[in-house]
Parts: sequence; C-alpha cells; structure tokens
Amino acid sequence: MADSPLHDRDGFIWFDGGLVQWREAKAHVLTHALHYGSAVFEGERAYNGKIFKMREHTERLLRSANLLDYEIPYSAEEIDAAKMETLRASGLEDAYVRPIAWRGSESLSVSALNNKIHLAIACWPWPSYFSPEARAKGIKLIMSKWARPAPTTAPTAAKAAGLYMICTISKNEAERQGCSDALMLDWRGQVAEATGANFFMVKNGELHTPAPDCILDGITRRTVMDLAREQGIPVVERAIWPEEIKDADEVFLTGTAAEVTAVGQIGSWTFTPGPITKLLAEKYKAITRG
Repeated sequence: MADSPLHDRDGFIWFDGGLVQWREAKAHVLTHALHYGSAVFEGERAYNGKIFKMREHTERLLRSANLLDYEIPYSAEEIDAAKMETLRASGLEDAYVRPIAWRGSESLSVSALNNKIHLAIACWPWPSYFSPEARAKGIKLIMSKWARPAPTTAPTAAKAAGLYMICTISKNEAERQGCSDALMLDWRGQVAEATGANFFMVKNGELHTPAPDCILDGITRRTVMDLAREQGIPVVERAIWPEEIKDADEVFLTGTAAEVTAVGQIGSWTFTPGPITKLLAEKYKAITRG
C-alpha cells in the first residue's frame, strides 16, 4: 500500500460527515480550491494510536479556514472525533493524518461566498520524512530563490494550500541537486523556514529561531521550544540574517513530518549534528511515543 498512488488504495476516508471507500473520496475537476487555492489543511502524526497535539492541529485548521474567509461546518470536537474514527478505520497505530477543507464546485469565479465547504480526513503510513542515512549525518539544503510573502500580501498565518506552491518548486529543485530540502528567506531577506519545516540554529548554547511574523508558527516548533526551556536551554525568537548561519554550532529543522532533523549542509556551509539537536530529538521522540 505504501508504494501505491494515493488515489488507488484500499481503506476509508472520512468525507463530509462519514467514512467512504478510499477510491470514492473525490472532488470535481471544477472545484474552487483546485482553481483558486482555497483549501486549508493540517499534517499530523499518530503514534501508538494517539494523534499528537490533535486539538492544537484542529484549532489551527479552523483558524486557517477563517483566514481564508470561510467556516468549516464542524466543531473542533466533531473534527477530533472524525480523525480518531478515520485512524481506527485505517487499522494503523502509527500514521500520517491529513485533514483538508476546501471550497466546492457550486460556482467557479473568484467570488465563492455560496460554495459549499467540504472536509475530508485521510490516514496512511508515512515513515521518516528524510532518509535515515541523511538524517544521521544531517540533511543537505539549498537556498531557495523564492521568498516567503509578506503578511500583507497573503494569509501567512494560515496553513493554506496556495502558500505551498513555491515550496514545491523549491523542494523539487533541491532534489534535482541531490539535496533534501531548501531554505527560504522572507521578503526582507531574513531567514524564514524550509519548505515544510521550521528552522533552528544553536549558537553558544542558545537556541535561535525566526520570529513567526510571516511563517507558519509550527506546532512542532512550539513543542521543541518548550522542551528546550525545560532543559534549561535559552530560546531566542528573532530576525536571523542568512550570513549568521555560517557561524552556527548546530542547525536543525522541526515539523510534524520532519520531527527533529539535523542539518549537515546549507549551500557551502557545513554543520555537525550536535548535542542539543540530539537531546531535543530524543526528548521529542519520548513525548510523542510515550
């Protein structure tokens, strides 16, 4: 199943109120979200049959929809119950969980006030986001030519499908160059994030990460910051300029898919996975699987 295309699998997907056969969970080709990017989603992981930080993800999904000017017609409690129903139907203990909400196909114009809002939830196996070999020595990143938009030009606090267009372009280019991911700057030229993960660097025993004023304030990001503080590691959220990175003692990424992943190279700069990265990776593993 893991190698089969996502549209052609056995199992169930929760779709607009209940479970349907996996292959029957379809949207029309004239769906508004396909043409105008009006979808919001979450990426979550289940460990040992429990979805990590489930309510936080649900609340962000609802906020993302509000930022795109619509309301998902289910409460947080209903969405959480639907996630667990889908996870149980999948028969998986460890899984990736993908809720997505979108505007439907009632009309196809920029205006979409009367389009139906749909919600679907799918679960499937998803092992490490990066290969074990790459993670062991630290993944390689390129610098993306694309900048994350200013918050006055896009709803940057939303986990919105349209915002990932430049992430796909950037990650594709990274893989063509034999790297795992791309580091993106923001419209000011400051360090922003990778294509699907937040950025951290360690300097003189402190943890530094960009302030989330135009990037997604990741749930894993906040979790790792809390873990660092519990270990007595100072955490600094601030503007980071790219030329500062070369002097970092350690660099790593965080995200639901990436978890805590050491970075070994960004362009010509090289880094060695260090003790703080390893400690936080172990602590994160402990709380997700505990």
